[in-house]
Amino acid sequence: MKFAAIDIGSNAVRCQISSVLEYNQHVTFKKVEYIRYPMRLGEDVFDTGYISEPKQEKFIKFLHALKLLLEVHEVQAYQVCATSAMRTAKNAAEIIQKVQDKLGMHIEVIDGVAEAELINKVILNVLDDKNYLHIDVGGGSTEFNIYVDREKVASQSFESGSIRHMQGNESETIWTNMKRWVKENAKKYHVNRAIGTGGNINKIYDLAGKTAGKPIFKKQIEEIVEQMAVMKLEDRINIMLLNPDRADVIVPAAEIYLAAMRWSKVESMIVPSVGLKDGMMQSLYERFAAERVTNN
Repeated sequence: MKFAAIDIGSNAVRCQISSVLEYNQHVTFKKVEYIRYPMRLGEDVFDTGYISEPKQEKFIKFLHALKLLLEVHEVQAYQVCATSAMRTAKNAAEIIQKVQDKLGMHIEVIDGVAEAELINKVILNVLDDKNYLHIDVGGGSTEFNIYVDREKVASQSFESGSIRHMQGNESETIWTNMKRWVKENAKKYHVNRAIGTGGNINKIYDLAGKTAGKPIFKKQIEEIVEQMAVMKLEDRINIMLLNPDRADVIVPAAEIYLAAMRWSKVESMIVPSVGLKDGMMQSLYERFAAERVTNN
């Protein structure tokens, strides 16, 4: 069987289709298709409060294409989740209704807490007995979680992300509140390592030449960010081979990761290649398994 997760973020829309393999009471999700499109909904929303008509048209066309792809793959179940940009857009309800009417696809707008809970489902698989600060930086929001002995003990979402930070559309109050929350909870729970998720930290991890499973150190992140910060946008694209929609937001995103590491006084970070879409996939399987038990 196949499941699909569609993550409508502030910077990009991601769709992952995976085969679900059940063997010896173990479940594996084997990725068979992955598409990422830089929709940039947050660019409109964080500037004007609305998603523009041209962007709405492109958004609906792209979802239609994804629906056809899901049909070709004979996907058994799928979930569509939207995060910060859609939470903030004043015309979100209207757009969601258009998608429902034209495509029959239901978009679930989730808050920061629900977003963190979905990511939590896959983060637990990569933790050990250290005390972790989990930092997830999206285009419009940042989620922080504290893990002690593989159990989440504190969580908070802030409306500050790579696009908001780049555009300067975040208040000093939010930044101050983030700093206070991280410092207080890192001290309270004796945090000694960070765990980073999100496309930008994944790219920085790759640029550092890190092997999967190995930590990246704060100094290494700082060196890469310093190098990129003095480069022109076209040089980041042509020399560092960054996608255009990554090239402009990667430094603002990195500033949030680094600030959180400084506030929590941690020097290293692990960067597993997991995110919201993976948590959505796990959630879909849990629902399927529960329904199977009920029907039997």
